Amino acid sequence: MKANFARGIHSAGVVSISPQSVECSYRGSALHDIGRLDNQPETIDQRPLTFLAISNFASMRSWKALPFIIAAIAQPGYGQNISTTALAPSKWVHPGAMISQSQLDFVKSKVSKGEQPWADAYNALMEDEYVSNPQAPAPHVIVECGPYSNPDVGCKVERDDSLAAYANALAWAINGTEAYAQQAIRIMDAYSSTIEGHNNSNAPLQSGWVGSVWARAGEIIRYTDAGWSDDGIKQFEDMLRNVYMPLTVNGTTGTANWELVMTEAAIMMAVFLEDAESYNTAMNWHLKRVPATVYMTSDGEYPVAARGHSSSPDAIIDWWFNQTTFQENGQSQETCRDLEHTGYSFASMAHVAETSRIQGTDLYKEDLGTRLRYALEFHSQLENGASVPSWLCGGELKLSLRAVTEVGFNALSFRMGIDMPQTENLTVKQRPAENNGLFVAYETLTHAQNDA
Repeated sequence: MKANFARGIHSAGVVSISPQSVECSYRGSALHDIGRLDNQPETIDQRPLTFLAISNFASMRSWKALPFIIAAIAQPGYGQNISTTALAPSKWVHPGAMISQSQLDFVKSKVSKGEQPWADAYNALMEDEYVSNPQAPAPHVIVECGPYSNPDVGCKVERDDSLAAYANALAWAINGTEAYAQQAIRIMDAYSSTIEGHNNSNAPLQSGWVGSVWARAGEIIRYTDAGWSDDGIKQFEDMLRNVYMPLTVNGTTGTANWELVMTEAAIMMAVFLEDAESYNTAMNWHLKRVPATVYMTSDGEYPVAARGHSSSPDAIIDWWFNQTTFQENGQSQETCRDLEHTGYSFASMAHVAETSRIQGTDLYKEDLGTRLRYALEFHSQLENGASVPSWLCGGELKLSLRAVTEVGFNALSFRMGIDMPQTENLTVKQRPAENNGLFVAYETLTHAQNDA
């Protein structure tokens, strides 16, 4: 981990690197705290890392001297001595980032026969402007993403372009039309030859959303004889390794949906890169975050504390958006914020479990799968119109659990046979699952009733 991480952190008078450790301190006036700021220099060896985007370095233009430094600050909390459980496969499966070749073959067969729900989902894909009206990619050298998209310098464009690459990769894999493969390649080559980094407070989140989608698109195009050049593949590998991986692989002490999608991205990118070290690091952080995201009554009176956060009742309540009562399996850290952000966490959990299953470890049968099952059922019933109990979020909820259930429902209910009536109701009602503009896209097409 140290060697890979050190390649992504370069000196600008703030961070110094030795072969044995990474010693970090900070100075300057513009710190955008992604997690918890520790106002002391730290030596980072095998301790958890969190990221701070440090701006005011506007004259720097390459990854070796970005307009900000990504400073690694050691954090207390769960996982301080992170497990080194090796979950990376001994032999990588490709395509293997959330969808496998056998799954793609299943979809292609269903679409060719005009069967539902795949036919409607395929039509929705082909009617999506990413496929039906492709735009020229518009990469920025530095993408700057502030809170709530202020500022937005290339952020939405980057998300749109990554999703367009994925959409066209799927279209190619299903119908074999070379033009779609070439459009996906055109987008990926444009970014890998241009982008050098991300800036501002939402840089890690943006890198998580986009890195996850890039990896999926790249895996499909690379391993389906689409005509991607060796130089293009190498350049894309370098982009993932140097631009996206350093911002995502060690997660964050921030809110649940951030860490889960950041580590999701790192896991999928590690598949593309066949990088076992990054895969294991990100997977361990992901699995450690899951119990701090979804509550089970077996956890006790209060949920598990996230790293960097106190386990005191008052701190837990504050971190869980003032939820004071914990009595149902499936309650989630952001439930009392809104169901949309809550659902992002469930999507990432399912994406990681699906990727891990393809790579040989079935996390659906482990703690992640159990928590995902109860989380989906608990929140689906609320989105389906069940009355909000008075003990939950003061009896008031912000709904909008968008189309994030398809992958988890397919694995847990269709494949494993677990009865999940609330999730089934919501999943079927939302078909074909929408593209949410971030990192969840076309999942009825790719995963509905797909037991491959």
